[in-house]
Amino acid sequence: MKLNQLTGKLLTLMVGVLLSQFPATLLRAEGQAAPAGKTAVEFFIISSVDVKQNQIVLKRPTEVTELIQTSDKTKYLNEEGKSIQFAELRAGDTVWVSFSGKAEGGRIADVVRKGPMTTEELHRRYVKFN
Repeated sequence: MKLNQLTGKLLTLMVGVLLSQFPATLLRAEGQAAPAGKTAVEFFIISSVDVKQNQIVLKRPTEVTELIQTSDKTKYLNEEGKSIQFAELRAGDTVWVSFSGKAEGGRIADVVRKGPMTTEELHRRYVKFN
């Protein structure tokens, strides 16, 4: 197993363990609107990709899933921030997604960027140290 894959799996496991210890606090933080003037960027694991329907089923670290829509304006980026194609996304990829609008089938993604959750980001978002 590649080191990058192992790191991703370990971070996913860490998030799962932390979420099981602090579920009430985390659930309050999920899905909250971004402050005025800012676009919320949320972390997900891709559960499935439907290229024909322009839909992605995303899974939060809490195991809650969400169906999102994409459009011809949605941008897809790799970990280096370079443009990729929608069809390059795969189940199991970890992604950061920003949203702007809603459609009948769910929220519409503006940007889908591949990337892991770093330990620092995990602490900032989910575990507050004093």
